[in-house]
Amino acid sequence: MSGTPVTRSTANAAATSAVTATGSENTGSENTGIHRPRTPIPFRRLLSVETRKLFDTRGGKIITAGLVVLVLAAVIGRGVVSGPRLQSMIGTSGIGLGTLLPILAILTMTGEWSHRTALTTFALVPRRGRALAAKCLPPLIMAVAASLLAMLVAVPVTAVVAGVQDVPATWEVAPLALLGWTGTNVLMVAAALALGTLLLNAPAAIVIYLLAPILWSAVGRLGTTGRALAGWLDLNTTTAPLTAGDMTGGDTARLAVSVLLWIAVPMAAGVARVIRKDVS
Repeated sequence: MSGTPVTRSTANAAATSAVTATGSENTGSENTGIHRPRTPIPFRRLLSVETRKLFDTRGGKIITAGLVVLVLAAVIGRGVVSGPRLQSMIGTSGIGLGTLLPILAILTMTGEWSHRTALTTFALVPRRGRALAAKCLPPLIMAVAASLLAMLVAVPVTAVVAGVQDVPATWEVAPLALLGWTGTNVLMVAAALALGTLLLNAPAAIVIYLLAPILWSAVGRLGTTGRALAGWLDLNTTTAPLTAGDMTGGDTARLAVSVLLWIAVPMAAGVARVIRKDVS
């Protein structure tokens, strides 16, 4: 009689184990069905997020507001001093665009590292190349938009200055010059993006970007060799014919060399660094 309870206990224990195992299998299959692999974040969403980051931060808002004010002040000031000439007014607005747009681009590329949000970003977007591409496009698009804004602002200012000074306005513009001027703004922003990606340090990148024209100007005064070096390696010098709209074959070659030096090589090295860099 003592063997029967043991047998029943053993049978009950075996049944309980079987039910538990079955439940575990069902739960595992249900969990497998629930936790499906996540689909990658669409690139358009990444682009939207990075575009919003341009204006969400306090620095971005200040730079954007300063950019608008500086463009208006430059266009109006040039109109008052030089008269109602549309082409010259548009070109003068490039002073603000060529200074503040690259700084905004540098802050865009270095912000993840200075604010220590790179870990979150790359956890959500493991393919770092996609994240970098989404960061680069908004500043480049903004360079084109800001150039168009400057052109639109210059038109009514030219008309107002002509009316106030009671002189005829000069509306003639060279389409190639306007296109080259816009392209120059885009190249300057691209150079700033490359520098920010390479250094991942906003103060260092901004200082180097702002000091480079001064240093190249000094190099250009060192005689024939200095002028030759600046003529091939200084991006500000090689883009001058592009801005004027009269590029030649030699100008194109010099521009290609400076673009390779200031944009292609630093960007490639910076992308390689970001992809391999440990994030903590």
